[in-house]
Amino acid sequence: MRTVIFGLGLLVGLSRAAALNKRAVLADCLAQAAIAVDQIDSKDWELDTKPFNTLFPYKPDVVAVPTTKEQIRSAVVCGAKSGYKVTPKSGGHSYGSYGLGGEDGHLVIELDRMFAVKLDTKTNIATAESGTRLGHLAVELWAQGKRAIAHGTCPGVGISGHALHGGFGLSSHTHGLALDWIVGLNIVLANGTLVHASATEHSDLFWGMLGAGSNFGVVTSFELKTFAPPANLTWFVANLPLKKETSVAALEALEEYTLNTMPAQLNMRVMGTPRMTQLEGVYHGSKQELQDALAPLLAKTGGNILATGTTDWPGSLQHYATMSLNQTHPHTEQETFYGKSLELKGLSGAAAQDFVDYWYDRAKNVTGTWFFQLDLQGGKNSGVWNGNHESSSYAHRDKLYILQFFFRSTAKTMPPEAVKLVDEWTAATVKSIPASELGMYINYPDLSLNRTRAHEMYWGKSMPKLQQLKTQLDPQELFYYPISIRPGTAA
Repeated sequence: MRTVIFGLGLLVGLSRAAALNKRAVLADCLAQAAIAVDQIDSKDWELDTKPFNTLFPYKPDVVAVPTTKEQIRSAVVCGAKSGYKVTPKSGGHSYGSYGLGGEDGHLVIELDRMFAVKLDTKTNIATAESGTRLGHLAVELWAQGKRAIAHGTCPGVGISGHALHGGFGLSSHTHGLALDWIVGLNIVLANGTLVHASATEHSDLFWGMLGAGSNFGVVTSFELKTFAPPANLTWFVANLPLKKETSVAALEALEEYTLNTMPAQLNMRVMGTPRMTQLEGVYHGSKQELQDALAPLLAKTGGNILATGTTDWPGSLQHYATMSLNQTHPHTEQETFYGKSLELKGLSGAAAQDFVDYWYDRAKNVTGTWFFQLDLQGGKNSGVWNGNHESSSYAHRDKLYILQFFFRSTAKTMPPEAVKLVDEWTAATVKSIPASELGMYINYPDLSLNRTRAHEMYWGKSMPKLQQLKTQLDPQELFYYPISIRPGTAA
């Protein structure tokens, strides 16, 4: 027994020594490249390793903090030489802490000290460093030329994770996804080369990055085409006084409206909480135009407009923000939550009934801070639907809705009834929907999925080509996280 215990102790000792040696090799490589590294337990370390979702407090071995593209390249090379998995972190808002690796022990490349934005006012093409947060991007594009791109509503979210995996927001029905505004990427690959990708250069890589960008390299900067927002945008909130017996009909009216009537200028979502159900969004135009656009839907659902405000582009963004727009380093946000998403071609008939039954019979009896959010992504007038379906690996441009179920806890733990609510409501909603019509949005991930199922739900029909790209560009899985794409040929 003593021999066994001694042997186990020796193995543990050797393992620790190997880990320390591995870290020492990495530290020496980063020092030679003059790349700053967070000292463990320093204020920078605490900030850079603080998870957005407290349920997933993964700890990297090393956090490198580059300030140039060459330092990003060197950090990737150092990670590969030292035997580390390499994880870029832009905004750090991953639900599953994938920006920290999704597990312990990674080399994290913290990008948020790199947030410069420059607009070429002759071409209206902007260059944004990969640590830029959405609010700062919006502020700079507006200040430099009153320009914009489509993106989400949270100012602190980083452009990289958001745009490289879709990038839906309250301008997407008008202007498409954030990834639709990317015209070029500067990327460090697993072999340490820095390449420029676009529709005409490394076009397969460009296609893969637009939808699955966390799998193939580290973006150093984005090149973005931009648009001129209208002078007037009108935000709004409308009440939907729904009951169980009227909700299926209301959902079917909403589906018909979204498919066939909803104008391109209208961007909208349904928000449901234990206390209320409402429509909210932004119309690219005047209050009167908004009222005219909503009238057919409100007439069928019994809804009414509660509040509106007409403002400019920054004002419309600030209305839905929970903080000032201009977010850079240092930035911190933290919550405790559990959520899932679905991408759906519709929500009517049996599926609507299943959704409503769970909503009124089960969900409304659960105490706590929960909501569902039904984003209206598609329809015949949608910028998402009318975009080029073959230009990116985002696999769900054909879906009408993005539906998110979300429970926020005031404690640092998640009560079992919260997990049950989200899991069961999701399952109830899809039980009558063919699997071929379902998807999920990776920016609102389902953390219960295994790797294979995650691939099916997030990337679907794009998987065969994505796996071929992974084989060509990262066969050793340097850019690994728990649901990253595997090298090889899809089954």
